[in-house]
Amino acid sequence: MTGPTALVTGGAGFIGSHCCLDLLLNGFEVIVVDNLVNSSAAAVERVQRISDKRVAFYQMDLADQSSLDTVFENHKIDVVLHFAAYKAVGDSMNRPLEYYSNNLAGLLSLLTAMRKAGIKHLIFSSSCSIYGDAEGLPITESSPARPTNPYARSKLMAEQILADLCGRYCDWSVTALRYFNPAGAHESGEIGEDPSGVPGNVVPYLTQLAAGRLDELTVFGSDYPTPDGTAVRDYIHVMDVVEGHRLALEAGPVPGFRKYNLGTGVGTSVLELVREFSEVSGRQIPYRLAARRPGDVAELVACPDLAHAELGWTAHRTLRDMCEDAWRFQKLHPLGYGDPTNMIGSRR
Repeated sequence: MTGPTALVTGGAGFIGSHCCLDLLLNGFEVIVVDNLVNSSAAAVERVQRISDKRVAFYQMDLADQSSLDTVFENHKIDVVLHFAAYKAVGDSMNRPLEYYSNNLAGLLSLLTAMRKAGIKHLIFSSSCSIYGDAEGLPITESSPARPTNPYARSKLMAEQILADLCGRYCDWSVTALRYFNPAGAHESGEIGEDPSGVPGNVVPYLTQLAAGRLDELTVFGSDYPTPDGTAVRDYIHVMDVVEGHRLALEAGPVPGFRKYNLGTGVGTSVLELVREFSEVSGRQIPYRLAARRPGDVAELVACPDLAHAELGWTAHRTLRDMCEDAWRFQKLHPLGYGDPTNMIGSRR
């Protein structure tokens, strides 16, 4: 007997691929939809290799309503986990229309396909960025939303759409997981974070810098009201994040719209992270201080108590674990997913 079937949008991306692996190892069947704009089919191949299980993979865009409808027609899907979105704060400042179009249109297309197929259980990948310039720390789910960039606003708008949907249809179950700063890689070192182009997140930037693929880290902002002047974030291991998704899935379907923070409750500055990664990698990390980046805020640190109380979830892995696992992935795969022999065919 097979287990429940989960459709994972963005399943070839960083968090999505790790979630697929966790689901497969816990008895789920997995279907992946991904357009591979900032991801790699090699990640799906490696997930299959580690789990020794097959994944139904569709290379397509969520905006392709007809093709998306066909995926739902071809499979008996129990739940959808929605990761697919543009996600870089800085990039969103330069391309606001593209972020709103992609992140919101993709969600609406997905919800339309789900409604046609009678699927009413969704786990949504949200973000701590919706809190923006938070008034107090740590941040709880009741903290006011004060997004400071188009990416964050698109996530907040998506949550509002989902809350309205659940308000109208009482049999829908939607959980939004607002995770803080995912980092690290699977302990095998076979899958990790390998964005297209120059990394927008600091940890993959550090791994590529330590490996000699990049020359210097630019630290945006050294005059924040923090202990060392650099931005403070709540870095959380990607495997803790995906375990939170599975626990939220297993807790449902509970009718209505729910939201949870996924974070450690511990803040780390950029310079503290640089020092930790330098120790782990044994490499000096050259960096320069620069002006603040538009759209960034001083501190984002979670209060994860609600997820612990209602989902039984706790982050177990440390900052050092994140650095060690991220560095292991980089060392084992100097070009990330760039080896063409790792690619798999797609189904349309």
